[in-house]
Amino acid sequence: MGNYHGYAAVQGRGTVALPAELRRKYRLDEPGAQLEIAERSDGVIELRPTLPVPVDEMWFWSEGHQAAEREAEADLDAGRYRTFDDAESFLADLAGLTAESEKHAK
Repeated sequence: MGNYHGYAAVQGRGTVALPAELRRKYRLDEPGAQLEIAERSDGVIELRPTLPVPVDEMWFWSEGHQAAEREAEADLDAGRYRTFDDAESFLADLAGLTAESEKHAK
């Protein structure tokens, strides 16, 4: 799809209905999507699509990542975690887990 040119109807209470193809293209159907509005001195009104979460941070809000976050919260709530006094003891524990995992893989 190239540059869109068309009309949008202004409905009751100033609601502007955008064509579905533009809403999909700019992800305006997603929860929290917004339009930035700018009035120029030449009488043009500009609409810029914005999302409340920057695009480079959207991975965090994906369903897969959110499921992993919920799983981690459940593990914390159930006490399924270990703490370490220093980096060396953490790395030693991690090495032990890696060795155990490799042993079971054989």
